[in-house]
Amino acid sequence: MVGQRGRRNGSAVGRKLATPDADNAPTAEMPAVTEGDEQQRARAIPEAAVARLAVYLRVLSAMAEQGGTTVASEELAAAAGVNSAKLRKDLSYLGSYGTRGVGYEVTVLVGHIERTLGLTRQHKVAVAGIGNLGHALANYGGFPGRGFPVEALFDVDPDLVGVPVGGIPVSHVDDIPQVCRERGISIGVIATPPPAAQSVCDRLVAGGVQCILNFAPVVLQVPDHVEARKVDLAVELQILSFYVARRNGMVVQ
Repeated sequence: MVGQRGRRNGSAVGRKLATPDADNAPTAEMPAVTEGDEQQRARAIPEAAVARLAVYLRVLSAMAEQGGTTVASEELAAAAGVNSAKLRKDLSYLGSYGTRGVGYEVTVLVGHIERTLGLTRQHKVAVAGIGNLGHALANYGGFPGRGFPVEALFDVDPDLVGVPVGGIPVSHVDDIPQVCRERGISIGVIATPPPAAQSVCDRLVAGGVQCILNFAPVVLQVPDHVEARKVDLAVELQILSFYVARRNGMVVQ
């Protein structure tokens, strides 16, 4: 799924590193990278590259779990579904370049990407709207291990309020600001019907939530300091329909 932005709403110290053009290019001594350097680099990364970094991290994490220690750019690019030049360009934003004749160190690269994506600390998540999608999100066991523990659930249904889902009692949407502040929620997920999405969004913002992932098919209005991303499953299916039609010669030119 491809998210869409809403309306405004370890350092590599002293390692022999290669240029970003190829794994077996001449090596050069890389200066120490400070936290300020990493923050400045992170601000310069294009949004499309950020999305690919998340894909690289998933691939690299799987490699690490299987005992992999190094990976060539061609291998990582193929596993991530991009070309080698684009991958090396993306990783150059991190100041991370492959070692000549070896490629990239998996654990080092994982560390670079995790720091850039802000994954060195947990981000507590709240889900509003405990229908079928909300239930699935609340019960998904993969979030905590990736640093996104679901810590709060909200709904308006009196038959749901107070009932544990995924081990967490459902709170009423009216309590969103207080609960989010008390539990330090930083990411809110909206899985409500469209008419309720904006009011729920406003409550999340009032509770100090900094980022919102919106599954409702509406465009949210958020303050400048809040990041909102929209995931519209119907739009994604329509895009896939276009590709099916094009491959079957059904698209009128």
